Amino acid sequence: MIHSRLIQKGVTIYAPETVYIDDSVDPDRIASEVIIHSGSRIRGKDTLICSGAIIGAEAPATVENCYIGPDVSLKGGFFKKGVFLKGASMGSGAHVREGTIFEEYASAAHQVGVKQTILFPFVTLGSLINFCDCLMSGGTGPKNHSEVGSSYIHFNFTPQQDKVTPSLLGDVAGGVMLNRKPIFLGGQGGLVGPARLAFGTVIAAGTICRTDELRENRLLFGGPSKSGNIAYSQDFYRNIRSVVYKNLHYMASLTALSCWYTHVRSRFVSQQMPQELFSGLKANLGSALHERVLRLTRYAEKMGDSAKAYEKISGISASEKLLTQKRQLHENREQLSDNILSDFEGLQDDPSLRETFVASIDRAIDLHGKNDYVKTIQRINKTDADTGTAWLQGIVEKSMERWGALLPTFKI
Repeated sequence: MIHSRLIQKGVTIYAPETVYIDDSVDPDRIASEVIIHSGSRIRGKDTLICSGAIIGAEAPATVENCYIGPDVSLKGGFFKKGVFLKGASMGSGAHVREGTIFEEYASAAHQVGVKQTILFPFVTLGSLINFCDCLMSGGTGPKNHSEVGSSYIHFNFTPQQDKVTPSLLGDVAGGVMLNRKPIFLGGQGGLVGPARLAFGTVIAAGTICRTDELRENRLLFGGPSKSGNIAYSQDFYRNIRSVVYKNLHYMASLTALSCWYTHVRSRFVSQQMPQELFSGLKANLGSALHERVLRLTRYAEKMGDSAKAYEKISGISASEKLLTQKRQLHENREQLSDNILSDFEGLQDDPSLRETFVASIDRAIDLHGKNDYVKTIQRINKTDADTGTAWLQGIVEKSMERWGALLPTFKI
């Protein structure tokens, strides 16, 4: 019986008769010194639980095909196809779905829903939050981190039933260096995706933000939106350039993060980042990219009919540029998705910048070891960090240039 094998190897299972562990679970992928509280359910052949993890401390937890790193605490709720690196935590009532990555010490309090959500180290979510389809970075440590206040929502579904709404809060190229200003999203507010916010952005509590802010260190605030009543058509789609641009930029950022995982994080495979956990991390990032490609492709598929509807409704006042953009996106949707997926697997970056930066990482590992990824990254000097940022930013720019060539009227 799986329960007996786990208890014999040092796993603590409280009230074993109340804990369900499916036959698909591989006992060898559950380490010793794991604690599983009563009422919890563990299932899925890919499930990995590393030493020191605690499951269901506040309420029963269902874990399905998750990759759970050392000292992670999942206190209660539903967790499916998520990746949680060392020290990450979520309070009870959590609802986690595929494409989610909590990097080291990222956390969420109670009653938080996430899907296709990537949080960099130390990023913190309060309680009663819906925060799907986001990547958030920023901050330097546990006392200086990006945070989302309680009762916050990322609006990720449009009236046209699209999910081309991923928001990039901070960025990958600077965020991975753990040396940027944090971002703060005040409680009882919301962000309408897709959106981009620079490091150091603060959104006041109660504010619904509907715009990008690419200048650093800005305070955004606002009251209720003005009322109105106008004609509306689901097929109309006015400004598609902004949506497409931000989706491509988000996917270019995921491509840069994939290169970071491949060339930098891979060097930290150790007891604190076993190979199985690293493999799960890479797989979940790939899943996140495929989700974004799927959503953009579905959006592009609508543009053929949208162009016709727009032309019919607008008549002689129709914008020829917008019509061309819609047709161009529709006609090139398959090639665009193919290019994005192929670049994610093997984009040719700047090897000189990469090799220079990776050499600095290797020197840092020689000095500090590979068991503490966060501390090693924090010790990188500014010159080396800037080289790494330039390398990753170059990947973003090269991706945007290559994909934008298929959409010349968008001027991406």
